[in-house]
Amino acid sequence: MKASAMALVLIHANAATMTDGYGLIADAAVAMDAGRIAWVGPTDAIPAPYRRSDAHDCAGALLTPSLIDCHSHVVFAGNRAGEFEMRLNGASYEQVARAGGGILSTVRATRAATMDDLIAQALPRIDQMIATGTTTLEIKSGYGLDLETELTMLRAARRIGTQRPIHVTTTHLAAHAIPPEFAGRADDYIDQIAIPSLHAAHTQGLIDAVDAFCEGIAFTPAQVDRLFTTATQLGLPVKLHAEQLSDLGGAALAARHKALSADHLEYLSPAGVSAMAAAGTVAVILPGAFYTLRETRMPPIHSLRAARIPMAVATDCNPGSSPMTSLPLAMNMACTLFRMTPLEALQGTTLHAARALGLSDRGTIAPGLRADLCLWDATHPAELAYRIGAPPLKSRIAGGILAP
Repeated sequence: MKASAMALVLIHANAATMTDGYGLIADAAVAMDAGRIAWVGPTDAIPAPYRRSDAHDCAGALLTPSLIDCHSHVVFAGNRAGEFEMRLNGASYEQVARAGGGILSTVRATRAATMDDLIAQALPRIDQMIATGTTTLEIKSGYGLDLETELTMLRAARRIGTQRPIHVTTTHLAAHAIPPEFAGRADDYIDQIAIPSLHAAHTQGLIDAVDAFCEGIAFTPAQVDRLFTTATQLGLPVKLHAEQLSDLGGAALAARHKALSADHLEYLSPAGVSAMAAAGTVAVILPGAFYTLRETRMPPIHSLRAARIPMAVATDCNPGSSPMTSLPLAMNMACTLFRMTPLEALQGTTLHAARALGLSDRGTIAPGLRADLCLWDATHPAELAYRIGAPPLKSRIAGGILAP
């Protein structure tokens, strides 16, 4: 074992490694080198190569894996505050969508924006995510709904990963809504826009996964199945917006395609739970949309827990149903609204979120994994879900680099 001159060593931390429950190590030390975790254990047992005079003294602060946001729509133009007011005056999410608002209002603004516009509007949201502990972020397309704008969104997402200290994964979501020019012709849209844009994005190296919205106001299971079959042929993993507003059997469809995740799941059936458990599909819980839309049907957390299905938690950051950038706030909502435990919420934004993105190199504090960590002004990990909108982040380590 030999340490490089660039190694970073943390000492005297209260570490939640997330390797077995919280995996707490009191008075812990973590050695990082070349962007990876080299060693973790008690401070008084640090191997000789990492006993450094310049070690960072954490003074008993809480150390966790950094946070992973596995479901976001953070690249878009404009906002939908007006529709927020409409809903408060009694309009439902579906009524807003069918009236030409909802996703389609963001589509109009996004189509009119340049890639530079999209990046400039997204970066303040990205900075808020970074400030609350996120180092890995999934960004979906889905507000272009034509071939060129979908590709522009994905290029913008890739560019963001070079402009900020955050690892970005990108997801093709052309099957998000049916644009006006294809009204009543959803099958044509899948054939003429969704599948061709998927091929183009894959050829250009712009995507890591494929998603769709399986719902009465969007796409049927049969239409999604055709898209996912294409994704599988291209070697791309899939995930699905499923059972948010009704039960169309989307989760079972996702499971048949060995999906990384099925997301939302308020109307998930027992059959869907069984299918997800058998396939190893992660359940992504999105309390921000539930809260914003004032929904009353909760995802079946007890059934997911009983089936031992990993539950991730994400912001679902988007302009219409979840204009939220804070994963700690999402954790609090998951606990308060859905009765997840603080342990489940932290697992949901670390190791289970990593699994929902198909990433095996992060999410816990263990040798060989990426050196992505957060240091919090807290003594116990339950505090991260307990606080409402005030995450006590002291510093953030991305790729072994300590930032204030």
